[in-house]
Amino acid sequence: MNSLLVKSKSSPSDHGFRPEERPFPIFLRYSIVILDKPPGPSSHTVTKRVKDTLNMGLRIGHCGTLDPKVTGVLPIVIGEATKAAPLITTMDKEYVGTMYLHGDVADEELIKVLRMFETVIYQRPPVRSAVSRTLRTRRVYKIEILSRRGRYVELRTVVESGTYIRKLYHDIGEVLGVGASMIKLRRVRIGHITEDMCVDLRTLLEAIELYRNTGDEQYLREKLIPVEEAVKHVKRMVVKDSAVSAITHGAPVLAPGVSLLSEGISKGDLVGIFTLKGELVAIARALMSSEEILRAKKGVVAELLRVIMERDLYPRMWRRHPPTSRQ
Repeated sequence: MNSLLVKSKSSPSDHGFRPEERPFPIFLRYSIVILDKPPGPSSHTVTKRVKDTLNMGLRIGHCGTLDPKVTGVLPIVIGEATKAAPLITTMDKEYVGTMYLHGDVADEELIKVLRMFETVIYQRPPVRSAVSRTLRTRRVYKIEILSRRGRYVELRTVVESGTYIRKLYHDIGEVLGVGASMIKLRRVRIGHITEDMCVDLRTLLEAIELYRNTGDEQYLREKLIPVEEAVKHVKRMVVKDSAVSAITHGAPVLAPGVSLLSEGISKGDLVGIFTLKGELVAIARALMSSEEILRAKKGVVAELLRVIMERDLYPRMWRRHPPTSRQ
């Protein structure tokens, strides 16, 4: 995390917990597991299996759907962490895959066409898709050849979220004039979340079973990361402990309640609202720039989009009605 600008010095109280020090029942509700999705089952199927094995009535979801045959990084969000899924899903993604060319193509021509696709492209989601099949733009940041064996080309591709790699390979084949198809694909990164953080499905299920059968939390805790680790890329506002409860009850973020903030916040930016202990409280939209927030003595500096933290983790430090001018 980058250094933060100081608006108003404040020290954390005894309330709340540093994310990694949460008691396990709370830690679990604010956690994410980076699953190494195996080939075969759908993203929904493996997520449901985790939910059924955990069997604790917690909401569980996944970020960035992978087709059944595709493997790799699949973040699974648990409990309150499900509310932060949009911050994870929208990060850029990196894939390593094999494209099969349906005809012979010289290396020079292939490289030339790949460079043409390192730009903003138009895509229409495939028929078997969970989203509307309207034409949309997506940016391809990088396509590079890792190896080639005749018509089989191993590619590393870095793309904007929502880019369909199977369709990208197909379109590359169309421009080459020979056609192309995807043989295999692995997602190796979502934003700063990489495959070396992954846990395989069998190991995860074993850790859950051990916890449920014996109450031994350590093995499962080691397989999880706090939601805050997954959203550390987000610009942030750190609020005083006296402001936390009001925000969890829906009050906007007010200038007097801000203690620290990221540089470079612009009006309209998506920001994370954090406690002094580093807990994610809410997702909000900035209504002022960093410079304006530093100068502001009163007023709303961010409007809430989604509250993450439960209401009872910090005590109420405001009157019956949440304050409108001070926090």
